[in-house]
Amino acid sequence: MAERDLSQSESEPRLLVEQGVAARIAAIAEPVLADLGYRIVRVRLSSLAGCTVQIMAERPDGTMTIDDCEAVSRALSPVLDIADPLDRAYRLEISSPGIDRPLVRRSDFERYAGSRVKLEMTVAVDGRRRFRGLLRGTEGDAVRIRRDDAVAGEDPDVLLPMEDVAEARILLSDDVIAASLKRGKREHETDDRARTTKDKRSETHHPSPVVRHPSSDYQPPPARGRRLAHHEGE
Repeated sequence: MAERDLSQSESEPRLLVEQGVAARIAAIAEPVLADLGYRIVRVRLSSLAGCTVQIMAERPDGTMTIDDCEAVSRALSPVLDIADPLDRAYRLEISSPGIDRPLVRRSDFERYAGSRVKLEMTVAVDGRRRFRGLLRGTEGDAVRIRRDDAVAGEDPDVLLPMEDVAEARILLSDDVIAASLKRGKREHETDDRARTTKDKRSETHHPSPVVRHPSSDYQPPPARGRRLAHHEGE
């Protein structure tokens, strides 16, 4: 699988987009996130706690930390307060895609080749709309899947047109969870080294102690308009 150029990945449009109010919120949020170096994965409205606007976001490399969620929340909240996209009170939730993430861009289908996935189509392919199997990347304007339920003598591979994909996500498995835990451990160790280096530099240039605020203590700015509060994702 060839890696895409980072600048191309940053500006890559989503193949799966929202409709209605969620689409309006996405249009407001996308330029804000892009200015910060993030991109939207999905926007969803739910009835959780009355009404919740859930915005799933990530960096172009697919990562998203708690600090990243807080940065997006701080930047996006005042913009949504002004735009006031809903006619009722709501809560804003910023989250990472998670290990069972949705696949919404062409690069997602390329990056996560080798994962087991579930796809639902808007148009039936070979008489069916739901597929489960091993993601084998992209081929032209289609996604190649090796089906789990192929019978003996039947070609297990199927090409699914990207433009007809209604929903796609990675299926949880022991391998996926293990890889995620391993990746999280590496990122945590890298973050600890970066923080230690920063602390040492701070001690060198600033004799006064550096005060850190754990993400669990993060307090969002007071809500205005119809937005009630923030809930940061994992």
